[in-house]
Amino acid sequence: MAAPKPEEISHPPMDQLQGLEYCIDSNPSWGEAIALGFQHYILALGTAVMIPSFLVPLMGGTDDDKVRVVQTLLFVEGINTLLQTLFGTRLPTVIGGSYAFMVPVISIIHDSSLIGIADPHQRFLNTMRAIQGALIVASSIQIILGYSQIWAICSRFFSPLGMVPVISLVGFGLFDRGFPVVGRCVEIGIPMLFLFIAFSQYLKHFQTKQLPILERFALLISVTVIWAYAHLLTASGAYRHRPENTQLNCRTDKANLISSAPWLNLLPMVGTHFSLMENGYCSKHPGRSTVGKQAYHLLKSFSVNTIGSPNLTSDIHSWEIKIPYPLQWGAPTFDAGHAFGMMAAVLVSLIESTGAYKAASRLASATPPPSHVLSRGIGWQGIGILLSGLFGTSTGSTVSVENVGLLGSTRVGSRRVIQISAGFMIFFSILGKFGALFASIPFTIFAAVYCVLFGLVASVGLSFLQFTNMNSMRNLFITGVAFFLGLSIPEYFREYTAAALHGPAHTGAGWFNDFLNTIFFSSPTVALIVAILLDNTLDYKESARDRGMPWWVKFRTFKGDSRNEEFYTLPFNLNRFFPPS
Repeated sequence: MAAPKPEEISHPPMDQLQGLEYCIDSNPSWGEAIALGFQHYILALGTAVMIPSFLVPLMGGTDDDKVRVVQTLLFVEGINTLLQTLFGTRLPTVIGGSYAFMVPVISIIHDSSLIGIADPHQRFLNTMRAIQGALIVASSIQIILGYSQIWAICSRFFSPLGMVPVISLVGFGLFDRGFPVVGRCVEIGIPMLFLFIAFSQYLKHFQTKQLPILERFALLISVTVIWAYAHLLTASGAYRHRPENTQLNCRTDKANLISSAPWLNLLPMVGTHFSLMENGYCSKHPGRSTVGKQAYHLLKSFSVNTIGSPNLTSDIHSWEIKIPYPLQWGAPTFDAGHAFGMMAAVLVSLIESTGAYKAASRLASATPPPSHVLSRGIGWQGIGILLSGLFGTSTGSTVSVENVGLLGSTRVGSRRVIQISAGFMIFFSILGKFGALFASIPFTIFAAVYCVLFGLVASVGLSFLQFTNMNSMRNLFITGVAFFLGLSIPEYFREYTAAALHGPAHTGAGWFNDFLNTIFFSSPTVALIVAILLDNTLDYKESARDRGMPWWVKFRTFKGDSRNEEFYTLPFNLNRFFPPS
């Protein structure tokens, strides 16, 4: 038998990912684009409602306050997504709420000057204003790093080898939102996981009028089927005598929610009932009744409860018509300690978004964004965090990783589809009767989809290894250590926090604690610190080719590759006024 030829056992590196139906600047038909945009909206809905539904009750807010915060977050998400796709990186990315801001926000909630306010509603308003002030000040970090091109200069130290663990851990780092949550209701989660994989992969060649409908709309179809199945189990009384935790994660008893939601409200209200401990945690006031343990357990597992819990039927009330507007909660208050702690979350958001932008560019069949385009996107993301502070969303913004994964699952990387999804976000923040229907989707269904989409984003990071020499012991060392520490260090911080009810950084300076704990809770951030440090100090001059720099260097500048103009040029001929640097 003849020996195989080299081309038969290896694959040449490819700048752009092949096999996509629509790339960043090609568009499906309007009907298909609208349906795909709605699918992205459904996927983004999970995170958009979970964060305020957890934080607002801790702040002392009422159900009406919770509704307004969720409405505001969805509204601002739509605006930020439009700004990013039009004037930022121009990549097809949804800009959603970020869990990276949880640690500093919870710290503000537990501040002694706020937690002692007797009137719950006044405490909610004062806490929200404090969070707004911290977000407004902290947003300056991304605005300055972005628009001054400092982040573009920093990106000169990036290489394909250094970015592999960062991009991969953007997906792998969210493993606790995947199967651990599916296991909370296996009779729903497992069928959803199998069905989504079957539609998107095994049946992807099934076509209707030359449209691969099962592959293209696998999320919508599988969610609808499993949602109906879950409702059938609920209606038949399958969970009537089951443990409370099972009911929280499986039931879809939402008739009261839908009937009580008015046609003209401001967004689909989805909430989560959090059972709070009578004796919680506050490092300065251990005897006060706070929500510390439950709050910090959220950092270990982001899905303590579910969207669509039957307890939510008591959380929905009729709304008066209110359009989100800046400073709707009153004038923000500013505190240096709060702002410093929030700056760490802004840095984490910056790093995680950088990895997500790199993944999105590949899944949109575009070239890696040039340094100044990446920096421009970070600047606009800083504007998005500023808007979050001005409007009062209770958290900052970052790239939605699950929506990046959906680009690859559908093989549609069209920018127009994401812009349409932003329109749905704004629309459903005003007309909410239909949105209320989506509130009965158990979070277990979303978690099953996350198992696929987060893994897909992680594998995109691994694909950058094709430009490096993985027969080099140096490269193997850097990749392995960065991956391992990127997973291990955040897990240590989560385990320590769950056991001790405070992070490993526990000094008398609260802002310092928040800064360190926030940084090391993030897997991509730890991976970037380790990988970039090792990659730029360990035999870096002699290893340029092994690191993949000959391929990478041409994408540093806008004119380094002729395709950049096609993908990243600003609309409305704005490049005349903002020429590429």
